[in-house]
This record gives sequence, structure tokens and C-alpha cells, in this order.
Amino acid sequence: MINGVVGVTFWTDDLEKMFRFYNDVLQLPLHSRHPDFIAFDLGRGGPDGNSSMRFNIGLHDRVSGASKDSYRFMPHLGVDDIHAVASRLADAGVEFIRQPEQEIWGGWVATFLDPDGNTLQLLQLV
Repeated sequence: MINGVVGVTFWTDDLEKMFRFYNDVLQLPLHSRHPDFIAFDLGRGGPDGNSSMRFNIGLHDRVSGASKDSYRFMPHLGVDDIHAVASRLADAGVEFIRQPEQEIWGGWVATFLDPDGNTLQLLQLV
């Protein structure tokens, strides 16, 4: 039985560029770093509340250049203050394709791109 999502991975051909973005700009907490794979720890979750959620980036020999279908997969990164986080990221040069906007269900989203052109969203729940 599948009982939760414990991690996601973006593959790249430029691990250092992606590391600088996710570590220095987004300031995700580093879990581990290896020559071809880097894991960030996004905290506890899952059905038992004890699983660690990992956000990973890694080198892959079948990936080259920018994402060719950046909307197919879109991770949502939870934030407490979407306006403050979006402002800090915009000041750091992050390319937003949707500024913070409140959804009909009450939560807030803002959509941006990473250096490989992958689409991500900030998500502030209500």
C-alpha cells in the first residue's frame, strides 16, 4: 500500500547551478550532498507524521538543457507568508510567472521557475 510521498527529484545536467538556486536562493535545508545527488529535508509529513520529506536534485545522463515540459510536474512549497517569501525571491532574481494570488478556495499561490525552467509554486494554506 502506498502511504505517502516521501520525496521528489529534479534531474539536471548542471547540478552546481541547481544547488546554488535551491540552497542559496530558496534556502532549503540541506540534508546531504554527494557528487551527483543532493537532498534537501523539508520536514516531517506522511500519514504517520514521522516520514521525512526529501526534495532532491541530481545529475542524470539522459537530461540535457532546460525542461521541455515544465508544467507536467509542479511541486508546491509550503510557506507561512507568501508575500514576504515571494518578495525575497524576486529580489534575488527568481523569475515569477504568477505573482501571489488568492485562490477561490482561500489559499494563496505564486508560481516561479528554477534555473532549468522547472515550474514550482509557493503555497500558503489558510
